[in-house]
Amino acid sequence: MPVTVAIVEDNEEICAMLARVITRESKLNCVGTCSSGEMALEILPKNPPQVVIMDIQLPGMSGIECTSRLRQLLPETQVLIYTVYGDNEQVFKALKAGASGYLLKKTPPAKLLEALQELHQGGSPMSGSIARQVVAVFQTPAKQNDSFDQLSAREQEILTLLNQGFLYKEVADRLGIAIGTVRTHISRIYDKLHVRSRAEAMIKVSTRSSG
Repeated sequence: MPVTVAIVEDNEEICAMLARVITRESKLNCVGTCSSGEMALEILPKNPPQVVIMDIQLPGMSGIECTSRLRQLLPETQVLIYTVYGDNEQVFKALKAGASGYLLKKTPPAKLLEALQELHQGGSPMSGSIARQVVAVFQTPAKQNDSFDQLSAREQEILTLLNQGFLYKEVADRLGIAIGTVRTHISRIYDKLHVRSRAEAMIKVSTRSSG
């Protein structure tokens, strides 16, 4: 049986191209397209696809938020991020949200088709530059002292709130401090944890918690 694939993409031209490429492949079957995350959450649970191609920059709800909600509704459905964004922040947010693969839109159609089948078979296809970023995070040399111990009580409090998904302004409001102060604390947290982004910090928190 062909692998069923749904597309969540607001660019009509790209969406149509993806649908054509998938339709031509006998091992795949395009079962629907959605132009927004909200539409995907309404339509896809009615006839769950095996794989979803997800853009990040969508009108309204982001593709990352949609991925998180979709995975809660359809835990068996695999999500492949398909985007122009290749920076650390977006990559790790998407993976943490439940995406199992991450391809840049410059990926040739043939590679995309291979990735969809690989994803369905249990793999985690990623563009080369994305995979290198993921590997780099886990190859960061461990420090002799636990870097978390170097955080002040306030920095640990802010890191906990960030890990719970609060935005900078929400952290500031919750702690009764200025947003500029929050940014200063976060800069110090990054320095002490030897990370460059919120996503890398969250990965470290998750790794430490499960260790």
